[in-house]
Amino acid sequence: MNEKTDDIILAFESSADETSAAVVKNGNTILSNVVATQIASHQRFGGIVPEVASRHHLEWINRVTEEALTKAGINDPERQLSAVAATYGPGLVGSLLVGLMAGKTFAMVHHLPFIAVNHLAGHISAANFVKATVYPALAIMVSGGHTELLWMEKENTFQIIGTTLDDAAGEAFDKVGRILGLKYPAGKEIQEMAGHGKAVIKFPIAHTEDDFDFSFSGLKSSVLNYVHHHEQVSEEFNRNDVAASFQKAVVEAITEKSRLAIEKFQPKQLLLGGGVAANLALRTAFENLSKEYKIELTEAPIKLSGDNAAMIGAAAYLNYKQRLFAPLDLNVDPSLNFARM
Repeated sequence: MNEKTDDIILAFESSADETSAAVVKNGNTILSNVVATQIASHQRFGGIVPEVASRHHLEWINRVTEEALTKAGINDPERQLSAVAATYGPGLVGSLLVGLMAGKTFAMVHHLPFIAVNHLAGHISAANFVKATVYPALAIMVSGGHTELLWMEKENTFQIIGTTLDDAAGEAFDKVGRILGLKYPAGKEIQEMAGHGKAVIKFPIAHTEDDFDFSFSGLKSSVLNYVHHHEQVSEEFNRNDVAASFQKAVVEAITEKSRLAIEKFQPKQLLLGGGVAANLALRTAFENLSKEYKIELTEAPIKLSGDNAAMIGAAAYLNYKQRLFAPLDLNVDPSLNFARM
């Protein structure tokens, strides 16, 4: 490892129910990425329980840190590392605090600069592990709590041009999953069911006039009404068809808004990231969209679409290059977001 030419960042992510530490080189090479998941602990509740999540983070944060450093061959942090980074928002307050305090403490003990990272920038920056971004770029960020179109005029700049007015796409997947009797999180199982069904049910695709915003609450309600109606009158219905029709409505809403943004802003590259970006139907739709408009598409790797510290390290590198360091008295910001254009 060449400390003089490589910038090595230790990153922490604990915004929701994944405890993760990673070591990233130059913003595009993963030396280690350790993730401790809590899915089994939250499944019986049908979603994340903040108090349970915080407790698990406290139990796992030291273990994932030690494993990440060992796998990356870091035995002298002060000499080998360039900086330490951690997510400071958005997310659950208690969960964010664990990762942020771990990052700040490690930075202070080893006399390293500290970088505060926006979790959403992390999801977008995961694409840098595939290929460097060409600007200006249009980023489509689709996760459990956010569905946003972001304009990136230049490196490390993010402006919201469209966002969800109610439920995010990931929330809609989980809520429809509960309607269909699926376990949390439901995205992967709905995708599998959709593969065995046909999109023959006409669920609404939200259109909000001529802007770039999204709305999925009406779609979720339509699925609920469809299922309840058939159950109340004892009519059989194909659950796979419901899943396929719901998934198609979500994908079409996201791609159509993205199409409008492409035509208006003329980006040189499309970026697709976030947990829901692992959905194969959504990926196929954006691959077709990029071919139609002859714009390069870079998708975050599926294995990095969920919450992880490697993506935080990639985003932190952009701050590191600009020497955007954070004070050690920084607090979490659970409602953090980018500015609207």
